[in-house]
Amino acid sequence: MGGDGMDTPRMEVLILKKLLITYILAGIIIAGLNQGYAPHASAETARLIDTVWHAYENWIKMLFIIAGVVLTIRLIGRQTSGKLRRRNLYGFSIAALIVHIIGPALTANSELYLFTMPLPWNSLPLQAAAAESPFYLSRLAQWGARGLSLAFVFHLVVTSIILLGTVLFGRRWQCSTLCLFNGFISEVFAPAFPIVGREKTLSSRQLQAFSVMRGIFLFLGCFFTLYWIAYLTGAHAGPWMDLMARLEVIKYLLPELFAAMFFWVVFTGRGYCFYCPAGTLIALVGRISGQRIRTNQGVCIDCKKCSQVCPMQIDIAGSAVVGEDVRSIRCVGCGHCIDRCPTATLDYTTRFLGSISLLRKGGRSE
Repeated sequence: MGGDGMDTPRMEVLILKKLLITYILAGIIIAGLNQGYAPHASAETARLIDTVWHAYENWIKMLFIIAGVVLTIRLIGRQTSGKLRRRNLYGFSIAALIVHIIGPALTANSELYLFTMPLPWNSLPLQAAAAESPFYLSRLAQWGARGLSLAFVFHLVVTSIILLGTVLFGRRWQCSTLCLFNGFISEVFAPAFPIVGREKTLSSRQLQAFSVMRGIFLFLGCFFTLYWIAYLTGAHAGPWMDLMARLEVIKYLLPELFAAMFFWVVFTGRGYCFYCPAGTLIALVGRISGQRIRTNQGVCIDCKKCSQVCPMQIDIAGSAVVGEDVRSIRCVGCGHCIDRCPTATLDYTTRFLGSISLLRKGGRSE
């Protein structure tokens, strides 16, 4: 026990909660100034707000990630084997270091984070290649035509890496290793959720509602993506270009960014992952890759701990007790269930990972 009567794990969880609250409040305030006040402020004030915004999105976010990773590794080290979860945290740390620190330093582009999520999450990368788009025009003086083209190419490279990684390693590659929108928050601050109250379980009706939302947001993401692809391939955009850009900003701010923050406060860090359009597409690619959780690696004792720790509320125990593989489209490959299983019954795999495992076993048998 500590001198104040609070044990160390509780203190670390409390610190994580305070860090997350600070991150949310700072983001809302700075984003509000950047989106609402800066466009109407003097040029000098607007530049100052822009500088603070980019410092927050890169350097300050990196500091939050480092602090959260250190605290969460300490906590999961006490509670479980934590092997896969530690890999998640290391992966997010490396991704953040590249996107928020190294990348901007090498390219003089402090907004690379806008180009690291695969389509159809948002269409800004496509707008960066559309010479008449509001985004292109707003960044032209700062980045130049070459800089905008490089940002577009950067996005294509990142998307290719993510898709190839998903084919090989399943949804885990993006959603639990690289995602710098909601994925990193959900893992780095996992012990802090929810900020208010206790953990909540969704009813079957609520899960069905999220399923409907998943379809709606995939449709919206594809709609905006196809609009800008049509423009880039020669279709006339007409008077809709500004409206489309504004509607997508509204979609991002309200039902995505602020909704994700709301879920962090009252539900779980993975709330947005239930209907993320990029996550849905990646989940479908994961199906093609044979992504699944095997449940026959040991003896299931039906303790239900795997289902209890699943942030996507998948009934893993129901499959494990009868030895069936788990193939849920909601599975983000976080590995919480695998790390928590007391009999090492569970194992995350894909066709590629399964082939590698067979080769290793064959090598050992020789």
